[in-house]
Amino acid sequence: KQWYQRRVAITAGIPKQNRKLVFEHLFKEGVVVAKKDFNAPTHPNIKAVPNLQVIKAMQSLQSKGYVKGQFAWQHYYWYLENDGITFLRDYLHLPQEIVPSTLKRPAARTVTAVPKAKPQGAPTGAKSDDRDAYRSAEGKNVGPGE
Repeated sequence: KQWYQRRVAITAGIPKQNRKLVFEHLFKEGVVVAKKDFNAPTHPNIKAVPNLQVIKAMQSLQSKGYVKGQFAWQHYYWYLENDGITFLRDYLHLPQEIVPSTLKRPAARTVTAVPKAKPQGAPTGAKSDDRDAYRSAEGKNVGPGE
């Protein structure tokens, strides 16, 4: 009877509440990263969901072509595809205006004050640096092996 209970626990589906939390995180961030640790009690970014359920939910989306998967250095990386955005909008009942953070444009940078030009007679810094001095060493044998 014990082997049967373990098998049911492994093959049991992901609860709808946990799947929804994973999908919400994926849509909000546009990316999910999970360490290859099937026994971790929770995922570091989605506290209420076991790491195994996050991995399996993302593998399911990957098999359907909704996310692109990558594995490196014992971590899974999943990136949301355009079809996945459409699927998650329908699944989570989100309007078209809401987009993942990976698709948001960065905010315009504030313009800083341009430094003023120095007056004509003001002294300037050294015109040559160490490289110029090295390159312009006249009469010296400078170079590799000399």
